[in-house]
Amino acid sequence: MIITTTPMVEGRHITAYHGVVTGEVIVGANIFRDLFARVRDIVGGRSGAYESALRDARRHAFAELEAEARDMGANAVVGVDIDYEVLGQGGSMLMVSVSGTAVTLG
Repeated sequence: MIITTTPMVEGRHITAYHGVVTGEVIVGANIFRDLFARVRDIVGGRSGAYESALRDARRHAFAELEAEARDMGANAVVGVDIDYEVLGQGGSMLMVSVSGTAVTLG
């Protein structure tokens, strides 16, 4: 499955549009509240635990997007957008959302 942020795939023709597909993952964890509370403590460094949690959430969201596109009969998703939102009381959760258009490439 081709997944791209561009509106088309160079050298390929879109033969069918199947509709908008999405993948969302909400990570409810103190890890993110702690992240925002301790940003000052990470100055000059990187937090491997937080990066790993974000990476996993993003991977799961893309897996959902791809599964939904496959279920529609698509072989690609174009125009993909990735969003991150802080949710919940006190910003205790993070949502990773991806969306795009499921298409068939010829």
